Amino acid sequence: MKFLEYTPFDSINLFLDNLDLGDCTIRGNLEAFSCKHTGNDRRLSISLEHEILDCLGKSSDSDHSSPVEHLSSRSSRKALIYLVLTLSHMYPDYDFSSAVRAHLFFKEEEWESFREMIDTYLSEASKQWAARNEGTSLLDSMTNVIDEVIKIRESDIYSYNPDQDGDPFLEKGVIWSINFFFYNRKLKRVVSFRCSCISKISGDDFLTSALSDGDEEDALIDMDI
Repeated sequence: MKFLEYTPFDSINLFLDNLDLGDCTIRGNLEAFSCKHTGNDRRLSISLEHEILDCLGKSSDSDHSSPVEHLSSRSSRKALIYLVLTLSHMYPDYDFSSAVRAHLFFKEEEWESFREMIDTYLSEASKQWAARNEGTSLLDSMTNVIDEVIKIRESDIYSYNPDQDGDPFLEKGVIWSINFFFYNRKLKRVVSFRCSCISKISGDDFLTSALSDGDEEDALIDMDI
Protein backbone atom coordinates (compact mmCIF):
# COMPACT_ATOMS: atom_id res chain seq x y z
CA MET A 1 0.00 0.00 0.00
CA LYS A 2 1.36 3.40 -0.98
CA PHE A 3 0.72 6.34 1.35
CA LEU A 4 -0.90 9.26 -0.47
CA GLU A 5 -0.41 12.88 0.51
CA TYR A 6 -3.70 14.77 0.50
CA THR A 7 -3.73 18.38 1.70
CA PRO A 8 -7.55 18.35 2.30
CA PHE A 9 -6.84 16.16 5.34
CA ASP A 10 -4.37 18.60 6.87
CA SER A 11 -6.79 20.86 8.72
CA ILE A 12 -8.66 17.92 10.27
CA ASN A 13 -5.46 16.13 11.27
CA LEU A 14 -3.95 19.28 12.75
CA PHE A 15 -7.09 19.87 14.81
CA LEU A 16 -7.25 16.29 16.10
CA ASP A 17 -3.54 16.14 16.93
CA ASN A 18 -3.53 15.96 20.75
CA LEU A 19 -6.74 17.95 21.15
CA ASP A 20 -7.05 19.00 24.80
CA LEU A 21 -10.47 18.28 26.32
CA GLY A 22 -9.59 18.87 29.93
CA ASP A 23 -9.31 15.49 31.62
CA CYS A 24 -8.50 13.73 28.37
CA THR A 25 -6.84 14.19 24.99
CA ILE A 26 -8.16 13.29 21.54
CA ARG A 27 -5.79 11.92 18.91
CA GLY A 28 -7.21 11.43 15.46
CA ASN A 29 -5.87 11.04 11.95
CA LEU A 30 -7.10 10.68 8.36
CA GLU A 31 -4.85 8.89 5.89
CA ALA A 32 -5.14 7.74 2.29
CA PHE A 33 -3.47 4.78 0.60
CA SER A 34 -3.42 3.46 -2.93
CA CYS A 35 -3.85 -0.30 -3.33
CA LYS A 36 -0.41 -0.59 -4.88
CA HIS A 37 2.00 -3.08 -3.41
CA THR A 38 5.13 -1.66 -1.82
CA GLY A 39 7.89 -3.29 0.22
CA ASN A 40 6.71 -6.61 1.64
CA ASP A 41 3.08 -6.11 0.59
CA ARG A 42 3.18 -8.70 -2.19
CA ARG A 43 4.66 -11.40 0.04
CA LEU A 44 2.14 -10.66 2.80
CA SER A 45 -0.82 -10.55 0.42
CA ILE A 46 0.10 -13.95 -1.05
CA SER A 47 0.42 -15.39 2.44
CA LEU A 48 -2.97 -13.99 3.46
CA GLU A 49 -4.60 -15.27 0.26
CA HIS A 50 -3.30 -18.79 0.94
CA GLU A 51 -4.52 -18.64 4.52
CA ILE A 52 -8.00 -17.56 3.46
CA LEU A 53 -8.22 -20.29 0.82
CA ASP A 54 -7.05 -22.83 3.38
CA CYS A 55 -9.82 -21.77 5.76
CA LEU A 56 -12.36 -21.93 2.97
CA GLY A 57 -11.16 -25.42 2.04
CA LYS A 58 -11.60 -26.62 5.61
CA SER A 59 -15.14 -25.27 5.90
CA SER A 60 -17.92 -27.81 5.52
CA ASP A 61 -19.35 -28.02 2.02
CA SER A 62 -22.74 -28.75 3.53
CA ASP A 63 -22.72 -25.67 5.74
CA HIS A 64 -24.02 -23.11 3.25
CA SER A 65 -24.80 -20.63 6.04
CA SER A 66 -21.18 -20.42 7.13
CA PRO A 67 -19.92 -16.80 7.32
CA VAL A 68 -16.78 -18.02 5.59
CA GLU A 69 -18.76 -18.03 2.36
CA HIS A 70 -18.50 -14.23 2.31
CA LEU A 71 -14.85 -14.66 1.33
CA SER A 72 -15.43 -17.15 -1.43
CA SER A 73 -15.27 -14.44 -4.09
CA ARG A 74 -11.96 -13.03 -5.27
CA SER A 75 -13.11 -9.43 -4.78
CA SER A 76 -14.06 -10.04 -1.14
CA ARG A 77 -10.69 -11.62 -0.40
CA LYS A 78 -8.89 -8.71 -2.06
CA ALA A 79 -10.87 -6.24 0.08
CA LEU A 80 -9.87 -8.03 3.28
CA ILE A 81 -6.23 -8.20 2.22
CA TYR A 82 -6.15 -4.49 1.40
CA LEU A 83 -7.58 -3.68 4.82
CA VAL A 84 -4.99 -5.84 6.58
CA LEU A 85 -2.19 -4.31 4.50
CA THR A 86 -3.45 -0.84 5.38
CA LEU A 87 -3.35 -1.71 9.08
CA SER A 88 0.20 -2.97 8.68
CA HIS A 89 1.25 0.39 7.23
CA MET A 90 -0.66 2.37 9.85
CA TYR A 91 0.85 0.41 12.72
CA PRO A 92 4.27 -0.85 11.56
CA ASP A 93 5.16 -2.00 15.08
CA TYR A 94 2.30 -4.51 15.12
CA ASP A 95 2.18 -7.81 13.30
CA PHE A 96 -1.13 -8.38 11.55
CA SER A 97 0.19 -11.17 9.34
CA SER A 98 0.02 -14.09 11.77
CA ALA A 99 -3.71 -14.62 11.26
CA VAL A 100 -6.47 -13.22 9.10
CA ARG A 101 -8.64 -11.64 11.78
CA ALA A 102 -11.60 -11.24 9.47
CA HIS A 103 -14.15 -11.26 12.25
CA LEU A 104 -12.70 -7.98 13.56
CA PHE A 105 -13.84 -6.09 10.46
CA PHE A 106 -17.48 -5.09 10.17
CA LYS A 107 -19.01 -3.76 6.99
CA GLU A 108 -21.21 -0.80 7.77
CA GLU A 109 -24.49 -0.75 5.93
CA GLU A 110 -24.47 2.98 5.32
CA TRP A 111 -22.66 6.26 5.88
CA GLU A 112 -24.98 7.04 8.81
CA SER A 113 -23.16 4.49 10.97
CA PHE A 114 -20.00 6.55 10.67
CA ARG A 115 -21.85 9.82 11.27
CA GLU A 116 -23.47 8.46 14.43
CA MET A 117 -20.12 7.24 15.74
CA ILE A 118 -18.52 10.65 15.18
CA ASP A 119 -21.45 12.44 16.78
CA THR A 120 -21.18 10.19 19.82
CA TYR A 121 -17.44 10.11 20.40
CA LEU A 122 -16.43 13.54 19.14
CA SER A 123 -19.26 15.67 20.49
CA GLU A 124 -16.96 17.79 22.67
CA ALA A 125 -14.34 18.03 19.94
CA SER A 126 -17.07 19.22 17.55
CA LYS A 127 -17.82 22.14 19.85
CA GLN A 128 -14.21 23.24 19.79
CA TRP A 129 -14.06 22.88 16.01
CA ALA A 130 -17.17 25.05 15.61
CA ALA A 131 -15.73 27.69 17.94
CA ARG A 132 -12.51 27.85 15.93
CA ASN A 133 -14.09 27.64 12.46
CA GLU A 134 -16.96 30.12 12.47
CA GLY A 135 -19.57 27.61 13.55
CA THR A 136 -18.90 25.04 10.85
CA SER A 137 -19.59 21.37 11.58
CA LEU A 138 -16.67 19.01 12.21
CA LEU A 139 -18.68 16.12 10.80
CA ASP A 140 -19.57 18.03 7.64
CA SER A 141 -15.95 19.11 7.20
CA MET A 142 -14.77 15.52 7.56
CA THR A 143 -17.44 14.32 5.15
CA ASN A 144 -16.35 16.83 2.52
CA VAL A 145 -12.64 16.00 2.62
CA ILE A 146 -13.20 12.22 2.75
CA ASP A 147 -15.60 12.43 -0.17
CA GLU A 148 -13.12 14.51 -2.15
CA VAL A 149 -10.52 11.75 -1.85
CA ILE A 150 -12.53 8.53 -1.88
CA LYS A 151 -16.08 9.28 -3.21
CA ILE A 152 -18.06 8.03 -0.22
CA ARG A 153 -21.15 6.87 -2.14
CA GLU A 154 -18.99 4.59 -4.28
CA SER A 155 -17.08 3.13 -1.34
CA ASP A 156 -17.55 0.31 1.12
CA ILE A 157 -17.21 1.36 4.75
CA TYR A 158 -15.68 -0.91 7.39
CA SER A 159 -15.13 -0.54 11.09
CA TYR A 160 -12.30 -2.38 12.80
CA ASN A 161 -13.04 -3.59 16.31
CA PRO A 162 -9.90 -5.34 17.54
CA ASP A 163 -9.70 -7.81 20.37
CA GLN A 164 -6.98 -7.73 23.02
CA ASP A 165 -4.40 -9.35 20.74
CA GLY A 166 -4.90 -7.03 17.80
CA ASP A 167 -5.52 -3.62 19.36
CA PRO A 168 -2.72 -1.10 18.68
CA PHE A 169 -4.41 1.27 21.15
CA LEU A 170 -4.23 -1.19 24.03
CA GLU A 171 -2.17 0.93 26.39
CA LYS A 172 -2.49 2.79 29.65
CA GLY A 173 -4.91 5.66 29.63
CA VAL A 174 -6.90 4.81 26.51
CA ILE A 175 -10.60 5.27 27.22
CA TRP A 176 -11.86 4.42 23.75
CA SER A 177 -10.62 4.04 20.19
CA ILE A 178 -12.32 3.80 16.81
CA ASN A 179 -11.03 2.74 13.39
CA PHE A 180 -12.88 3.19 10.08
CA PHE A 181 -11.89 2.32 6.53
CA PHE A 182 -13.36 3.55 3.25
CA TYR A 183 -12.52 1.29 0.34
CA ASN A 184 -13.22 2.34 -3.24
CA ARG A 185 -12.75 -0.67 -5.51
CA LYS A 186 -12.85 1.39 -8.70
CA LEU A 187 -10.26 3.94 -7.54
CA LYS A 188 -8.26 1.19 -5.80
CA ARG A 189 -7.89 3.44 -2.81
CA VAL A 190 -8.39 3.18 0.96
CA VAL A 191 -8.97 6.04 3.38
CA SER A 192 -8.53 5.30 7.08
CA PHE A 193 -9.75 7.26 10.08
CA ARG A 194 -8.38 6.35 13.48
CA CYS A 195 -9.15 8.18 16.67
CA SER A 196 -8.59 7.56 20.36
CA CYS A 197 -9.31 9.27 23.65
CA ILE A 198 -6.53 9.17 26.23
CA SER A 199 -7.03 9.99 29.88
CA LYS A 200 -4.55 12.38 31.45
CA ILE A 201 -4.82 10.24 34.57
CA SER A 202 -2.85 7.19 33.42
CA GLY A 203 -4.20 4.88 36.07
CA ASP A 204 -5.04 1.21 35.88
CA ASP A 205 -8.74 2.05 35.70
CA PHE A 206 -8.35 2.76 32.02
CA LEU A 207 -6.50 -0.42 31.11
CA THR A 208 -8.52 -2.69 28.91
CA SER A 209 -7.08 -5.85 30.36
CA ALA A 210 -10.56 -7.11 31.05
CA LEU A 211 -11.05 -7.81 27.38
CA SER A 212 -11.52 -11.47 26.68
CA ASP A 213 -9.77 -13.25 23.86
CA GLY A 214 -12.92 -15.28 23.25
CA ASP A 215 -13.09 -18.61 21.55
CA GLU A 216 -10.41 -19.12 18.92
CA GLU A 217 -12.66 -20.97 16.54
CA ASP A 218 -12.68 -19.83 12.94
CA ALA A 219 -10.66 -16.64 12.37
CA LEU A 220 -12.83 -15.77 9.41
CA ILE A 221 -16.19 -15.98 11.14
CA ASP A 222 -18.49 -12.92 11.20
CA MET A 223 -16.85 -10.93 8.44
CA ASP A 224 -19.19 -9.44 5.87
CA ILE A 225 -17.19 -8.11 2.91
